[in-house]
Amino acid sequence: MSYHHLLYIIILALNFSGKPAPDITATKKSPRIEKSINPRGENEEFIPWTFSRRLEWEDFLCAPKNNSDAVASTSTSLGIAYQVEDGELTYSISCNFSKHKSWGLLKTEYILAHEQGHFDITEIFARKLYKALSEYQFNRRTYRKDVNEIYKAIVEEKENMQAEYDGESDHSRNRRIQYDWLEKIDQLLDETAPYANYP
Repeated sequence: MSYHHLLYIIILALNFSGKPAPDITATKKSPRIEKSINPRGENEEFIPWTFSRRLEWEDFLCAPKNNSDAVASTSTSLGIAYQVEDGELTYSISCNFSKHKSWGLLKTEYILAHEQGHFDITEIFARKLYKALSEYQFNRRTYRKDVNEIYKAIVEEKENMQAEYDGESDHSRNRRIQYDWLEKIDQLLDETAPYANYP
């Protein structure tokens, strides 16, 4: 029995000066699209999250925004591409930093650590998405709705944590709280390590 094969792609990018990217999109399978939104290695547009690759100010290629109170802005994306083939759900998850949507005005190591924290939070939720999907019981009739609901719930949780991070640390101005948050983020990365090798 043959099923019509479609690849569904969901991406959410956030600029942590606070603006969400466009809503969920679905599209037919396209190798060009897969390559551009789910890179497995660093390229001109994106840096995928890896333990060994920390952000550097040279990665922030967008011109600073003059009408912003922020001294830096980090744009990250959490994406999923999925399809059903021969009755089996397969998917790939991406966590990327967007070089051309991220900028820095006050380029200190301290501010860079705050921006890395935003990227790390997105990675934590990429792992949580993998955990949720690995526990999902596939239903051929409802999988699109189910996967979208799982994704939306994870994204909402991620957005809430990103807002808490900026709010409680006062966008890194409260140094004591900022350091507490960096410890919390490291702890969450450790706790989610079993799900770090997502597809």
